[in-house]
Amino acid sequence: MKGVATPYLPRMSWFPRPSSPSVAFRDLRAFMRQRSREQVIGAALALLVTTIIVIEFIVDAKIGTGPSPQIIYVDSWSENRTDAEIIADQKKDQAEKEAFEKEKQRQFQALEKKLGM
Repeated sequence: MKGVATPYLPRMSWFPRPSSPSVAFRDLRAFMRQRSREQVIGAALALLVTTIIVIEFIVDAKIGTGPSPQIIYVDSWSENRTDAEIIADQKKDQAEKEAFEKEKQRQFQALEKKLGM
């Protein structure tokens, strides 16, 4: 557009110049002094709830993230094992299992006597 004069506007910065954290804290404190008591309590509660939620996310990320690994031990035998060796191993495993069950039963009987049942 010809002939239309635009007024001169000084360049203004959109962002304030850098300041120290203490100046920012004083500014926040002055702003909060102008608020009513209810607004200050509401702001404090909002900050508290937000802080609790963030802490919960941080804590939850560190515990209970998954099931613990389950280790399964497998016996390795040679291909040319005889049936007699297999039967002997099975009898040995069965004897260990029975001994474990007997010990568990003995512990329960001792607990039963201790509790007077």
